[in-house]
This record gives sequence, structure tokens and C-alpha cells, in this order.
Amino acid sequence: MLIVNPNFTIDRTIPLELMVPGSVHRTGPALASLGGKGVNVARVARTFEQPGVLVGFMPSSSAAELEALADNEGAELAGVPVDGIVRAASVFLERSGRVTVFNEPGPTVDEADWVALLAEVERRAPDHQTVVCSGSLPPGSPLDGYARVVGTARHAGLRSVVDSTGEVLAQALTAHPDVVSPNLAEAETLVFGPAIEGVEPGGEEVVQRALEAARGLVARGARRAIVSAGSHGAAFSDGAETVFSPAPEVSVVSPIGAGDSLVGGLVLALERGDSFEEAVRFALAVASASCEQRVAGAVDRTRVRDLTGAARTP
Repeated sequence: MLIVNPNFTIDRTIPLELMVPGSVHRTGPALASLGGKGVNVARVARTFEQPGVLVGFMPSSSAAELEALADNEGAELAGVPVDGIVRAASVFLERSGRVTVFNEPGPTVDEADWVALLAEVERRAPDHQTVVCSGSLPPGSPLDGYARVVGTARHAGLRSVVDSTGEVLAQALTAHPDVVSPNLAEAETLVFGPAIEGVEPGGEEVVQRALEAARGLVARGARRAIVSAGSHGAAFSDGAETVFSPAPEVSVVSPIGAGDSLVGGLVLALERGDSFEEAVRFALAVASASCEQRVAGAVDRTRVRDLTGAARTP
């Protein structure tokens, strides 16, 4: 798969006992890793020996550090050079399992940078089946950036999968991507109006809300939609049928990157020929397995196999 991750980051996962705003904290050792939603998708692909190529903007001041982190885990970067410094994401992981994330914006890019990125996608497209658009866009990006990528993918005869938010996702829907995969808060914000973003949705109506959001995304232009609802599972729709699939139960270490792992599992299953429903169930097993790991996008193949076999029925 070809993974468009425009806004690379360096993730710093920092364990601590309890975060108290306004206080000084002593933490455990930080773990630095290559970051970005598409990077997490690529980790899943590599786990199943289906490496994905990451296309994104490579800030000149941080290129060496990004390449070193990529080499350290065997990731393949197709960087489009731009000025500036890479953003950082600080992930604070409390003993209770609560997670707090601070995301920086990234370097500023312009239209010429996007022309170069799209040219890189077009150049590499013949070697792939699927183009995945994953994550935020750096400052200066056109709001239709992912819509342009979807158009480039369709012109090359490739499947397109978009995992984004807000107006970027809204613009992408007008290009009719093959699959969109936001979480419940992101989907509801687009379809019904502002919602509070959270890792784990709550309330008695989560399943019904996810089903309605998936239908709404298809009505807005997606060929298919999958809406993740945290540990509850995910709703998926192709317009003709809308179904909710519960997620396997696991002991959560960190839920960060679970949605990205879901996308990675979904694409892997679709590329091997699974039906959309089968692909969603496999994707949920991958996402659940990723929650047992400290690093976003890391999964254990044995656990995925076990969780796929133990998947609950609706």
C-alpha cells in the first residue's frame, strides 16, 4: 500500500503516575519513535510482511532524525523536501491508562509542495493496490489536499482510503473515496455538527450513533464508510447495508493509534480479497491487539489471530 502521511511527527511517549495540571511531574523514560497516523498504518502492514511506502513532507532541518527513526524500525520513507522542522507529539500515559496528547502543527507548506507530493504519489502508484490518506495536513495545505490524492489514485486505478477530519474529510468526500474511516466524534462532527473529541465514546446510544454516522458519510460521497467507536467496535456501511461489529475485549495499555491500526488491518484484508465485512472484523482484531502495546501501530500477529477467532457477533 502507498500511504500518504503529509505531516510526519516524532512521538514522545511519556509514562507517569498521574497528570495534575499546573504541577511539576517526574516521569518515566520517554520513548521516541517515528510518528503520524500513516506511520502507524505502515507498522501494521510491516507486521504482516506487507510493507507500505510512506509519502510525506520531509522538513529539511529534521530529515536526518526522521530517516534514522525510520531506519530503526524498517520504515520506507518517500520524503518530499520542504523547509522547516518536524512537529512533535507528546503522549502522556498515566498508570490508570488515561492518555493525554499534545500535537504540534508541523512545518508550513505551499501549493508547489503539494504539486510535488502528488507527483510522487503518481510516480509510485503502479507498484501498489491502495492509496491511504492518513492524518492531519501541515499549515498552508489546501483543504482539498486529500481530495486531490483520491483523484490521483482513481486516475491510476487504485483503491483510496481516507482517514481524516473536519473540512479536509468533507472535501475528500466530494471526490468519492472508496473508503473513509473516521472515529465517531470525527464523523458526527462532520455529519451532525460539533462533537467533543475523545478516545473512548460513552453513552447508551453509541452503537446507533455510529450506524447513523456511517450512513451519513456514504450519503455525503463515500463509497463505503467505517466509523470506529473505541472499545465498542465499529459501524460500517456501503449505502445498501449498515452493520455494527463489536470489538474483541482486551486489556488496554494505550488506545493511541488504534484507529490507524484499524485502517492498516482493513487495507491488508481488502488487498488479499476479503469481503468488506470480513475486512472490518479483521481490522477490529488488529485495532484491539494494538491497544495492548505501548507504541502506536504495534501489534502481535498471534494476538490478532486469537482475537479474530474470538470476535464477538453483534
